Amino acid sequence: MSFTFQIGFSKSAPVTGGVAILARAADGAVAGAAEADPAGILENAMRIGKFTGKALATLDILAPHGSAAERIIVLGLGKPEALTVHDWLRAGGTAAAKVRKADAVTIFLDAPGVEITAKAAADFALGMEMNAYSFDTYKTKKDEDEDKAPKKPVKVTIVTAVAGEAKKLAAVTDAVAGGVFLARDLVNLPPNALGPIEFADKAKALEELGVEVEILTEKEMTKLGMGALLGVAQGSVRPPRLAIMKWNGGKAKEQPIAFIGKGVVFDSGGISIKPGAGMEEMKGDMGGAAAVTGLLHVLAARKAKVNAIGIIGLVENMPDGNAQRPGDIVTSMSGQTIEIINTDAEGRLVLADALWYCNERFKPKFMINLATLTGAVMVALGSHHAGLFSNDDALSEQLLSAGLTTQERLWRLPLGKEYDKMIDSKFADMKNTGGRYGGSITAAQFLKRFVKDTPWAHLDIAGTAMGSPTDEINRSWASGFGVRLLDELVRANYEA
Repeated sequence: MSFTFQIGFSKSAPVTGGVAILARAADGAVAGAAEADPAGILENAMRIGKFTGKALATLDILAPHGSAAERIIVLGLGKPEALTVHDWLRAGGTAAAKVRKADAVTIFLDAPGVEITAKAAADFALGMEMNAYSFDTYKTKKDEDEDKAPKKPVKVTIVTAVAGEAKKLAAVTDAVAGGVFLARDLVNLPPNALGPIEFADKAKALEELGVEVEILTEKEMTKLGMGALLGVAQGSVRPPRLAIMKWNGGKAKEQPIAFIGKGVVFDSGGISIKPGAGMEEMKGDMGGAAAVTGLLHVLAARKAKVNAIGIIGLVENMPDGNAQRPGDIVTSMSGQTIEIINTDAEGRLVLADALWYCNERFKPKFMINLATLTGAVMVALGSHHAGLFSNDDALSEQLLSAGLTTQERLWRLPLGKEYDKMIDSKFADMKNTGGRYGGSITAAQFLKRFVKDTPWAHLDIAGTAMGSPTDEINRSWASGFGVRLLDELVRANYEA
């Protein structure tokens, strides 16, 4: 990250220099005007600039004579009755984008007519943090704008009547930011730096937060009969790993909830090799595993009162002389056999063994898997929704609701016997692709064969985990999609 914010909260704070940000609801009065604008000229400036307080609009002016600030920015909040969690995040991100070169920032949030809760203030701060993220680890020359940014953190004071409670909640939002940033870092890292072993080490590092982590090697997975996962890995010189992360924050014998992630650290397509154009983006084919790892970071960092399991299958899919071929038949850990039609339909093979292992060993309340699984889901939904497939209506509704809260939105797509027949094989129990049509659905049908009757949901995040449109809270190629969504799911439904 090229710059960071050091954010604090105060019930009152004088403007002592730097930038003053004053919040204003649509057609309302301005927060902090007396402190930042003793000369009272803001009203005239807003009239001339036709500034009404529309959501995320800003008015940036040099501070008038008599003000202790150097610059004053008025930030629009929009209609106060319509403000959501995501609106506060976006407002914080908008503020962050305006003050990257500042030394100190004072933000007055208590706009007249707007009910400021402690959670709103903490979410505003989280939005600022999320906007600040950038991945420049491998840049020896920074962008011109970043060169001008301060090297030390920008000191931010958020002035609000709910400062005390907001400060306590900020510890939770800091945990969320940490999980999102971890997921973004993992997806952004180049594939030569993040192989299965290195990814497993990243998961192992969560032990510092109290997560129990177990790493299975190729030898151990062979003993377990994970022929589907191992078949994907056999073309790479980099050995596979299965990372099991356990957060025990609930009651001792409480049944855990489980999250499983596809961790293909680089996907060449294998023998069914992908076109060269854009293949570099396949370093992000482990976005599901990144989200699960980020989620376990959040749960541990905020001491969530829940028992949770995170399992990530880590492999590289390469076209070596030892790689599996179209026409091969592999035996999964479940005992079911799979005919390989296309070696580029590899993620479902990794998840098949990971799901079965999770279900057999941990007997969870539910399993949710995340994967950058199909291009077909992008054809259907673009980059603004992830695909949701599930065998359980109640779990689906909880996920859809969490997505609306965090704006990591989901759209439920169908499953059915007709689609399931499309993956029947002449030579094995099933084949690993059902053909061109309904590709995201047949991929989900494949996974469904490995979950038994356990409540289960599959999130196809191919369009949202990487390369999705940037916005006020994400300027990065990697979005960290799924971390906030699943944390909200846990927080709203499963914590003691």
